[in-house]
Amino acid sequence: MTNLRGVCPIIATPFTETGDVDETSLRRLIDTLIDGGCHGVTLFGVAGEYYKLTDDEQRDMIEVATEVTAGADAPLVVSVAENSIEAALERAQFAEAAGADALMVLPPALLAPTAEDHYAHLKAIGEAVSIPIMVQYAPETTGVSIDLSVFERLSDEVETIQYFKIESRPPGGDISRLLASAGDRIDVLVGYAGQQTLEAFDRGAVGVVPGSSMYDLYLDIYEADQAGDRERARDLHRELLPFLSHCRQTAPMLVHYEKRILHRRGIIDSPHCRSPAFEPDEYYDRVFEEHYERIEPYLG
Repeated sequence: MTNLRGVCPIIATPFTETGDVDETSLRRLIDTLIDGGCHGVTLFGVAGEYYKLTDDEQRDMIEVATEVTAGADAPLVVSVAENSIEAALERAQFAEAAGADALMVLPPALLAPTAEDHYAHLKAIGEAVSIPIMVQYAPETTGVSIDLSVFERLSDEVETIQYFKIESRPPGGDISRLLASAGDRIDVLVGYAGQQTLEAFDRGAVGVVPGSSMYDLYLDIYEADQAGDRERARDLHRELLPFLSHCRQTAPMLVHYEKRILHRRGIIDSPHCRSPAFEPDEYYDRVFEEHYERIEPYLG
C-alpha cells in the first residue's frame, strides 16, 4: 500500500553538455535520494523540467525510474501534466502499467479552463487508474486559481484521489481548509520548495515535495519536527530560507542552482539546462556562493 509522506523530492532531469538526457546520472540521482533516506521520489514536476522533454524521453525516464525504484521502500510518484483528458489519460495509464506507485496530476491551465473542466479532468484520470493520485495545486506557476470546493468534491467522490500537493501563496489557509473538510479522506503535502514547511506541518501536512539537491537538509528538518524538536527544526529551516529567498526568485533560477548543487556534489555529471534557461550574472552567482557556503555543512 502506497503511503506518501515525509520528504519526496522532485527528480531533476540530468542532461549531458550537448543536451541529451543523461540516463547514467538519472539512475545515480534516484539511487542517491533513496539511499539517502527520502520517503519517496517524484518524477517530473516543474523542478524536473518535464516541459523541455519529448514524449519519448518522458516514457524512457518513467521506465528507468520504475526499474531503479522497484523493490525500494520509497514510492515513485510520476507527474501527469498534459492539458487534455485524452493525453493525460494515456500518460497516467502508461505510468501505472510501467510500475509507478502513485501519480501527481496537475490540472489543465491553458485557455482558461473552468471549475467543471478541472473537475472532469481530475475525475477522469482518477477513475481510470487504481494507484493513488496527488493533485498538484500550483496557481503561482500555472496562473490558474481553483476553488477548493472542486478538490473537496473530488476527494469525496473519487477513491484514488487521496493526496494534495499545495503550493499556493500562502499555502497555510488552503491546507487548513482542505483538511478541515476532507481530512478523514486525504493527506496534504506542501510544495513551492518547502518555504512554508514548518507552518504546513503545524497545520497538518504530512510531507514536503522540494527539489532534490538539498534532500538531506529537508530530511533533517522533517525528522527534527517529527521528533518534537521544534527548536532544531526551526534552526535548520532558518539556514535554508536565505538560500531559497535568493534562488527561488523564479522557477528557472531555482532549477539552474539546483543543478549546480547536484553537479557540485557529484550526483549528476553536468548542470546543463535546456533552453530557455536562466543565465546568472556575476552578482547572482556571488550571492549564491555566500548562501551555499552556509548550507553546505548540512549536505552529505
